[in-house]
Amino acid sequence: MPDTDKVIVDGSGTASDPDPAAAKLALAGASDPGHAHEINQRIFETSLDLILVVDRRGNFIRVSPSANAILGFDPDEMVGRSAAEFLFPEDLQRTRDEMRRARYGESTRNFECRYVHKSGEVVPLSWTGVWSEPAQQYFFIGRDITQILAGARLAEQTRELDRRVQERTVELGRTNRLLNAIIEAAPLSIFMLDPAGNVVLWTASAERLFGYTADEAMGAPPPYLDNDELVVWRTAFARTVATASSGFNETHRTRRDGTRIDVSVTWAPVHDEDGTLLGIMYAIADVTDRRRLENQLRQSQKMEAIGNLTGGLAHDFNNMLGVILGNLDLAGELLGENREAAELVREANEAAATSAELTRRLLAFARQQPLRPERIALSELVSDVVRLLRRTLGENIEIALDLADDVWPVVADPVQLESALTNLATNARDAMPKGGKLLITTGNRRLDADYVAAHVEVTQGDYAAIEITDTGTGMPPEIAEHIFEPFFTTKEQGRGTGLGLSMVFGFIKQSGGHINVYSEPGVGTTFRLYLPRAAAGTAAVDASPTAASPEGAGETVLAVEDNPRLRRLVIRQLSQLGYRPLEADGPAAALAILENEKVDVLFTDIVMPGPIDGIALADQAVRRWPGLKVVFTSGFPGANIDDQLGPRASGARLLSKPYRKEELASLLSEMLY
Repeated sequence: MPDTDKVIVDGSGTASDPDPAAAKLALAGASDPGHAHEINQRIFETSLDLILVVDRRGNFIRVSPSANAILGFDPDEMVGRSAAEFLFPEDLQRTRDEMRRARYGESTRNFECRYVHKSGEVVPLSWTGVWSEPAQQYFFIGRDITQILAGARLAEQTRELDRRVQERTVELGRTNRLLNAIIEAAPLSIFMLDPAGNVVLWTASAERLFGYTADEAMGAPPPYLDNDELVVWRTAFARTVATASSGFNETHRTRRDGTRIDVSVTWAPVHDEDGTLLGIMYAIADVTDRRRLENQLRQSQKMEAIGNLTGGLAHDFNNMLGVILGNLDLAGELLGENREAAELVREANEAAATSAELTRRLLAFARQQPLRPERIALSELVSDVVRLLRRTLGENIEIALDLADDVWPVVADPVQLESALTNLATNARDAMPKGGKLLITTGNRRLDADYVAAHVEVTQGDYAAIEITDTGTGMPPEIAEHIFEPFFTTKEQGRGTGLGLSMVFGFIKQSGGHINVYSEPGVGTTFRLYLPRAAAGTAAVDASPTAASPEGAGETVLAVEDNPRLRRLVIRQLSQLGYRPLEADGPAAALAILENEKVDVLFTDIVMPGPIDGIALADQAVRRWPGLKVVFTSGFPGANIDDQLGPRASGARLLSKPYRKEELASLLSEMLY
């Protein structure tokens, strides 16, 4: 019985499965055993994976040249030494255990262990190994799972093929069966063309990728090429043969079923021992999913960047609008009977209000609008919205509902959700100018790991879903991928701002949800809105305003605002409303005033320069003076002030910029009375 306690495994197994090309290469040279051995030797010498032959005590007998690229050691430096010298110490026992399993006929496929590179770096490898009883040797193949091997390395190993083709032919025969299995199960689709461009090797992985069997592919150009592609390809292939060059590129290919896929292609020449070109070896990987995820990530990053820019501009613009609207309100009160001047002020007020609505929409896209979330039963809300939509959409639009009774509750701003549904329904109506059908459904959805893997911005979990499907004109992909971007519209000039769908997008994202769209030209469009399932016991927010008197009675209000024009305006407004105003240009000045004055209400901007913002100021103030009431104002608010401030000032309110004098009066009165 061999001493298996001292056995160390090192091998040439891949992180996927072994690749079957060696079997067919051997068959191709079956009439000439020496030639078959030479081909197998080339595979051994040029393998991108690490192939090892190990005796029963764990010493290396043969090491493939790829050891240099993977571990930094030349094969001669490893042959005759124990694998324990190269293994990461913590993986030594596990490797011994796997060796025993192989020794007694058990599977050792895809086990991982770490080796130490010559530079000292740790290299993780995934291994497959077998034991040969006649040879009393182990055969292992390991793949470096920290990187994707580049085409340059494949080309270098192919050049090594010519130099080492004569070495150890007999030993290579012993590894034939293992190498065949490795090639057949490789994650890459491998095939080989002769110098005339005809297939002489077509592996099982190529069959799986392209859908053509080996019998269909052999003896002809690659079967995935159509007539037009074949003409261009022949020119490029002739150049590759003439120069015996290797290379790499990414392109598109068509499977047998017509599916278009993105692929990465690596190729290299294969020569015999005399330097005669035998053909070109290809390794192809399907990168369709990777490309799709990369595009999703780029789109997500672009939308995030646009949102940040938009939110910042809207914040600054809101400050200016606050000054404009506030001063117009004050100016209007001073005009008396001057009707012409009053009309001018009214026109300016309307224009400023329109601008304020534009900034509100931009903040909605930037996910920075103030929200009033409540616990919502989706099916009930959709039913209420549809009653209004029937009048809005017109008689030539048929509305059909399929509302589930057991839809999970969600927590969201009902006003914003109703607005989002109205926006989508209005867009659907515009896509059906001659009439059509609008189907709205609700239901529960579980977005699992597979879905999340295909949508990089989504969080796995339970969602309540709303689907809105129309039978309109639909959209091509190049339009659909831009529809949530602000100011993007396909409508004619003057028929829309291009902010409707961007508002829907921002609201859903700000609510922790997900939105996607599927559309086909001439068929219609489906929008799917996913809102996270509410946690059990989540309470609704009472959004109903209390009755309040618009005037103050001398209460002290400390206004904290770093913008001097806005600060002057709010002090003037507070005075006219009957309050005793105090002013501070920042948190430090505000805290000093609070130390010396009895203040009833702290009225503070959220975003201010310096280490302390409005949230932190209020937190410190209510900690020191628990009875202090707090009103926040900002053109750049967060979604939920209560969550940021905590329970000490859970009654704090938010007044979004730009605000009118009467809004300020109503909110202060509501807080105080």
